[in-house]
Order: sequence, then C-alpha cells, then structure tokens
Amino acid sequence: MSDDEAETIPVGSSIHEVRTDTKTVVLTYDDGPEPDGTERVLEALREHGVTATFFVLMGRVRRFPRLFAEMADAGHEVGLHGVDHQRLTSIDPREVHHRTRDARSELEDRLGSEIRWFRPPYGLHSRDSWNAVDAAGLTTVLWTDALRDWWDRPTETHLEPVINAARPGTIMLAHDGFASHLDGVDDGRPPTLDRGRLTDLMVGVYREQGLSCCSLTEALDVGRPVTDVRLTP
Repeated sequence: MSDDEAETIPVGSSIHEVRTDTKTVVLTYDDGPEPDGTERVLEALREHGVTATFFVLMGRVRRFPRLFAEMADAGHEVGLHGVDHQRLTSIDPREVHHRTRDARSELEDRLGSEIRWFRPPYGLHSRDSWNAVDAAGLTTVLWTDALRDWWDRPTETHLEPVINAARPGTIMLAHDGFASHLDGVDDGRPPTLDRGRLTDLMVGVYREQGLSCCSLTEALDVGRPVTDVRLTP
C-alpha cells in the first residue's frame, strides 16, 4: 500500500480486511510480548515458515525486551497496541496523542524501522481517540474475525471462526498474551491455553483450504485495504 493510498482512508476508518486476488490471510497477535505465550507462538510460526503482525504493548516491550527482540529478529511485523491496555475512550484525547506518539518513537528506536499500524485496546475508538492516533502518524487496524482466545475453553473450539472466515484477505485476531493489572486492567483470569498449539492448528486449517498466512504489509503489497468507520459514541 502506497502513502497515497493510505491518505485516502476516510476520517474515523480502520482497516479490517484486505482485498486481494492471492490466497492469503493475515495473522495478527495482540497483548504481547509475554513469556511462554509469545515463545510458543513464535516457534509455531517458525515451523510453518510464515510471518505475522504483532501489536505489542509498550509496557511489556520494556519488561520483556529479549522476547521483543526475538520477535523482531524472526522477521515478524510490529505494530503498536498502546502503552498499556486501558481503553482509549476513557483517556483524554490529548493524553492519547502524547502516549501514542511517544510510544511509537520508543518502539521505532528499539526496532530500527518505521511503525505504521495501530490497534486500540479492545478495538475501541472514539472519534477523538482516532484523531489522536492519526495525528501520531499511525493507521488503525481492526480485524475481520477473531479466535476469541481470551475465553477459557477447549483449544479446538477456538478454530470455529478460522473455518467460518476462511477466505482470502481475512485479518484474523489472535493473542500471544493476556492483559492484566500490570497493563492497567483487570480482565479476570487468563485462559488455560497453549497458544503455540492453537497457532499450529490454525495455520494447518488454512493450508487445508489452500490459504497461506502472512503479515499485514505483505498482504497489502499485493492487495488493497478494506476500511470501515467503527467508532464508539
């Protein structure tokens, strides 16, 4: 996707799918890096030879720099998920802008390359928070479907949305971590889940259906973003 194409995204819009003629789906992971979870996901992706886009929490990058470096060194794309996991709709827009701008700068310094993508915690944006993120130079990315892997249930059950949404250009939301009080929220107990095994099964299901997996930028290199305005009041 060129800079000109990015500038045509309407105010308040987020990318939620890719229009493409190639048989690819986009894998995205939120809430990391996290010991065990991120490591298992990276191992599964490495075994399948595919890349993904990881939307990281800046506070976790600071706490687990080795894991972040492992993620980047493996060739995966990095996007920003926020400083922590607080809802942006509950934060003053000026603070959202400053936090996002500073986190982007710090992340780029650590990574040594540009950060383009942003995913708001819980996928929630108000018009003011969207404008604040846009002013920080980032494009908001949501998803087509989600594994719902924040629920505590049998691993195979999480594959239902993978099967149902198995079409080219899907942006799938998965997680390599689970936000906690250290990330400014209390979302209860984390699920008992082998995230690496779930990734392995997910990629396998896609391959059975003739679909390969890639990062968002890889998909947009041969496709175009599909956007929609999805804002909370």
